[in-house]
Amino acid sequence: MFDFNYFTPTKVVFGKNTESRVAELVKEFGGTKVLIHYGGGSVVRSGLLKRVTDTLDAAGISYVSLGGAVPNPHLSLVYEGIELCKKEKVDFLLAVGGGSAIDSAKAIGYGVANEGDVWDFYDYKRQAKGCLPLGVILTIAATGSEMSDSSVITKEEGLVKRGYSSDFGRPKFAVMNPELTMTLPDYQTACGCTDIMMHTMERYFTNGGNMEITDALAEGLLRTVKKNAVILRDDPKNYEARAEVMWAGSLAHNGLTGCGNDGGDWMTHKLEHELGGLYDVAHGAGLAAIWGSWARFVYKDCLHRFKRFALNVMDVDDYGTDEEIALSGIEAMEDFYRSINMPTNLRELGVKATDEDLKLMAHKCAVGVGGEMGSAKVLNEEAMLEIFRASM
Repeated sequence: MFDFNYFTPTKVVFGKNTESRVAELVKEFGGTKVLIHYGGGSVVRSGLLKRVTDTLDAAGISYVSLGGAVPNPHLSLVYEGIELCKKEKVDFLLAVGGGSAIDSAKAIGYGVANEGDVWDFYDYKRQAKGCLPLGVILTIAATGSEMSDSSVITKEEGLVKRGYSSDFGRPKFAVMNPELTMTLPDYQTACGCTDIMMHTMERYFTNGGNMEITDALAEGLLRTVKKNAVILRDDPKNYEARAEVMWAGSLAHNGLTGCGNDGGDWMTHKLEHELGGLYDVAHGAGLAAIWGSWARFVYKDCLHRFKRFALNVMDVDDYGTDEEIALSGIEAMEDFYRSINMPTNLRELGVKATDEDLKLMAHKCAVGVGGEMGSAKVLNEEAMLEIFRASM
C-alpha cells in the first residue's frame, strides 16, 4: 500500500428535479454573473436550458450563454469562452451537459484565472494557479468530470488531444438527476458505461501498490456498471439503472478507486486520445476498440491483476493456469463490449487507418507522455505502434 491524498470537495446534489436548485447553489458558492456553457441542441430541445435560465432569472442572477461544446471539445471554443467571460465580467461557470461541456468550462476557467495561453497547461509547459469557480448540471454519465480534477481538450491545429489535471478545476457542485440521461441515444449510453469502467480499470491494472478495500470498491463498481449497462441496453428508461450508472461515473473518476496504488496505468486513455484527436471518434467507443489489444500486450507483466479481474469482475471459472484465466477474462470483457454494441477493434469502430496514420498516432502519443508511460507495463513508441497495429 502506498501513501495517498484523497481530495473530493465537490458538493453532490443527486436525485429527481435537482436541477431546480441550481440558483441556490450558484449563490452558495459566490456566483453573481454566470456563463452557462453547453453543447448542442439537446439541452435546448429538452427544455432543460430554459428551466435553468428561468431558475436563475427568478433568483436575480445574471448570466450569458455559450453553446457549441462538441465531443473532443475544441480549443477554439475555449478561447471564445475566455474572451466572453472577460468581456462580461463573469465570476462563475455553469456547465450544462456531459464531459465535453464540463471539460471545456474547466479550460475556460483556467484561461480566465491565469495570464497567457491556456493551452500551455494542456501542453505541460506550466501549471495553473487558479480556476474560475464552476458548477455542473450533468446530463451524461461517462467522464466523471463532474467530480474529477481533469479535463481534456483538442487543439484543432495538428489535431492534438491533451488532458490536464489540477485540483483548481474540481467543480464546486454537481447536480445529478438520472432522469436527464434518459434522452440519450443507446450508443452514447453504452459509450458512457465503457468510459466509466475504463476509468476504474486504468487504476486497477497496476504494478504499483494496492489496498484490499480499494480493490473491493473497484471490483464492485465494475460489476455494477456491467450489470446495469445491459439493463439499459434493453430498458433505456430504467431510472434505478440510470442512477447506479450516474453515481458510478462520479466515483470512478474522483480518485476513490486509486487510493493506495501508484495512480494507475492510463495508457489505454493516452492511446485513445490520439485516436480521438485524429478521427474524432466517441471516446468510450475508442477505448473499447483499443483495450483488448493493449490488454493482450501487457497482461503477462501484470498477470496477478488480470487474473483477479477475470475471477472477481468477469466471473471466469478458476480453472487452468494463471495465464489461461487472465486471457479468458480479456475475452469475457470483449464479449461484454459486443453485448452492448461497442467495438473491439478499430475496424469495428469504422477507422480505416493506414500504417502511416498508426505511426503518426504512436509518435504523438509518445511525445505526449514524455517518451514512455505505463504501470501494468511501461510502453515506448514502438510498443504503442504495435498495439495500434494489433487493434486493426
